[in-house]
Amino acid sequence: MAVYDLEEQEQIDELKAWWTRYGGAITVGLVLGLLVIAGVQGWRWWNAKRAEDASVLYSAVSEAARAKDAAKAKDAVLQITDRYAGTGYAPRAALLFAKMLYDDADRDGAKAQYAWVVEHAKEDELQAVARYRLAQVQVDQKQYDAALATLDAKHPESFDGVFADLRGDALVAAGRAADARAAYETALAKLDPKSPYRSYVQVKHDALGGIAKAAGPVAPGTAPISATPPGARAADSTAAKSSAATKDAPGAPAGGAAK
Repeated sequence: MAVYDLEEQEQIDELKAWWTRYGGAITVGLVLGLLVIAGVQGWRWWNAKRAEDASVLYSAVSEAARAKDAAKAKDAVLQITDRYAGTGYAPRAALLFAKMLYDDADRDGAKAQYAWVVEHAKEDELQAVARYRLAQVQVDQKQYDAALATLDAKHPESFDGVFADLRGDALVAAGRAADARAAYETALAKLDPKSPYRSYVQVKHDALGGIAKAAGPVAPGTAPISATPPGARAADSTAAKSSAATKDAPGAPAGGAAK
């Protein structure tokens, strides 16, 4: 019996010695682990709370857009872009507001909103939508070189066709018929052969060829052939699909911002 007591005492002494040597490090490790877990949980809660608050402001912008209340939309957009710029709702709200401004003939205001989305959106598709619409406004304002520079920026491959088409419009308006024809050819090569939109580009391409042969270069400032206003192009359809697949949070109304 005494032998067992002696062995147990030795084990206890060894355990005490081991704890004396490693106990402090283990305690520190446990505390740090708990702090990390608490930090991760806190970060998730904070992000969820921000997304929820941003979604409320986005809804306010969406409702204001439907009611055509620019003042209400502006107030909500200022809040969401200032306080929640990192969320997926902010660029979508800015796109909605930009469309309102454009429809109200405020080209400079719309251009500022599109530029904000280009700079702050984390989703490539939203950036591409903003670049496309920004270039449309620049063409409207006869800022052809700026529009071409905007369209030259990197964008998802799915936007190649519509970007090339708008590039052709800008070149036509700038009086560069040959370059415009080449841009339309690029668009035709990138677009779905079965797409009605491709047929529309084909008409512009063919008409431009006739004009170029008959009368030489198109005069600077000439409006793009059958040009359509922002929001009426195939890019909007592409954007709606892309945005719907890249929602910031469950229930994010991405499609509304891509209209």
